[in-house]
Amino acid sequence: MPEDLIGMEDTREEIHRVGHRRFVGGADNYWDAISELQFRFLVDQGLAPSETLVDVACGSLRGGARFIRYLDPDCYLGIDKHVELIIYGVATELGIRAYREKRPRFVVSDCFEFDKFQANPVFGIAQSLFTHLCADEVESCLSKLNSVAAPGCRLFATFFEAIEKVANPVVSHSHGHFAYTRSQMEDFGARTGWKSQYIGEWNHPRAQKMIEYVIR
Repeated sequence: MPEDLIGMEDTREEIHRVGHRRFVGGADNYWDAISELQFRFLVDQGLAPSETLVDVACGSLRGGARFIRYLDPDCYLGIDKHVELIIYGVATELGIRAYREKRPRFVVSDCFEFDKFQANPVFGIAQSLFTHLCADEVESCLSKLNSVAAPGCRLFATFFEAIEKVANPVVSHSHGHFAYTRSQMEDFGARTGWKSQYIGEWNHPRAQKMIEYVIR
C-alpha cells in the first residue's frame, strides 16, 4: 500500500480532507497513468462505444471520465460505496456538460447492488477493488454481477498476486492491502459462475495483475 494512504480513514470526512484523487490512491503522478492504462486496455480488449460497461468501485471517475466520454449515452454504469467520490468525479473530472450529454448512471452501494441499474452490462472493470476486499466480498461481488450481466459478459479485475496464500485482513477496507494467489482468484470465479483467464502483467504502475472473468 502506498505510504501516503497508511492510516487513512474510510470515511466521507477523510475524502473531503485529503481530496478525491488522493483518497483513491491517485496522486497526480498515478492518476493520469492509471486512467489511460485502464481505458486503453479495455478498448484493446474490444470495448465498443455502443456496449454497456459497469465500472465496479468507480470512485471519483479516474477511469470513468474517459469511459463516459468514449461510450454512447446511457452505456456507462458506475457503482461505488462513497457518494462523495462520485460527486467529486462528476464535478471535477467529467464536467456537467459531458454528464448531461452522456447520461452515465450511478448506484451508491456498499453491497454490490447491481440490480439497481436495471441493465445488463457486457463489459466490466474492477480496477483496484479486489486489492481492498476480503474473500467473502470478492465472491459477493462476482455472484451479484453474474446475476444481472449479459450472457458472455467479460469482467476484468486487478489484484495483488501472492505466490502462496497469505493472512489478509479480516474486514475489507478502502486502504487495506489484500493479496491472493492465482488459484484463489480462479476459485472465486468458479464458485460464482464465471470462467477465468489469467492475464497477469498489464503494466500497472503498482504491479497489480489482471484476470478476466467470463460468464459461463
